[in-house]
Amino acid sequence: MNNTTLRVSISTLGGVAVQPAFIEPLAADLTRPFWSVMIPIYNGREDYLRETLASVLRQDPGPEEMQIEVIDNCSTKFDPEPLVREVGGGRVTFHRQPENVGIVGNFNTCITRGRGHLIHILHADDTVIEGFYRRARAGIESNPDAAAAMCRTIFTDERGQWTGFAEPEAPSRCLLDTAFAMRQFIDQRIFFVTFVVRRSTYEELGGFRQVLPHCLDWDMWKRIALSKPIYYDPQPSGCYRMHDAADSSQLMETGRNVVEERQSIEISCALLPSEHAVRLRSAAREAVGIRATRRAAVLWRHGRRAAAWHQFVEGLRSSLAISVLFRSINFMFCIVFPLWQSAASEGRQEPASKWKL
Repeated sequence: MNNTTLRVSISTLGGVAVQPAFIEPLAADLTRPFWSVMIPIYNGREDYLRETLASVLRQDPGPEEMQIEVIDNCSTKFDPEPLVREVGGGRVTFHRQPENVGIVGNFNTCITRGRGHLIHILHADDTVIEGFYRRARAGIESNPDAAAAMCRTIFTDERGQWTGFAEPEAPSRCLLDTAFAMRQFIDQRIFFVTFVVRRSTYEELGGFRQVLPHCLDWDMWKRIALSKPIYYDPQPSGCYRMHDAADSSQLMETGRNVVEERQSIEISCALLPSEHAVRLRSAAREAVGIRATRRAAVLWRHGRRAAAWHQFVEGLRSSLAISVLFRSINFMFCIVFPLWQSAASEGRQEPASKWKL
């Protein structure tokens, strides 16, 4: 699917502006590095940030080829600047927002402050493996039409131990086709840690949408996948850390993540020809419902019952497809009722446990 098949994006959703942030192009005569590795942070852990910086610095080709910068969104739990200066040794620059601008504002700042041709927004708790930047550069330079490059992601626990891999998108290096764009439309298959984007792509398509702070990445990656080729390397070269303090874990408490997924689907459907939009809207909402009811089951088993209930309710609001209804019935009769009965018979409640989904 290319730009000629895309329709003009809607400007509002429920009266709220949804246009993506404008990304101003850099001056044509500006001397630029190839890479901008931009590391947003807000109240992260010092040990995680230290590992993130070290993983980048081990692959540092020098300041003429790579900008490395930490963008602090007015952290209140610890000041990351001394650590950046210690680990970076003058090689890593530091920028603190004048006030907290929210996750979307901080991520868009990563783009606007990035001077490189390729921008890598790297979370301050993730790490890249030796060869990541070299392989990504080779891939995108050999495919000038590609808007971005990605590789397979490694999942780790909070201690950095490998726990699994993202599903491969292709058996060998290639440009991903329309089939991948459709998969990405239905499910989030791209992770920040293993995805690098041409700055010119952000300039053309815009930055992250302010209205979607909890699924800003899914929305952005859909826009890219629906409009431009993406280079793919199946070699796993980046580690996504899963832990209970991450935003993706905390946002589930109210079910707002599911609400925003539905909003993102509506926004994205405005980019599609009408004959595709109806089918993909239904498939995407069904997938949202399945994911929400699955989360509900896990959260309930681990004591996060309010969050589980919100996920359950929002899952049903997303879709009443048979697959969602089946999982909802299973959640109520095979998980909720037995655990309630067990807790009642033992005269206690299920102990709470930390969990990251």
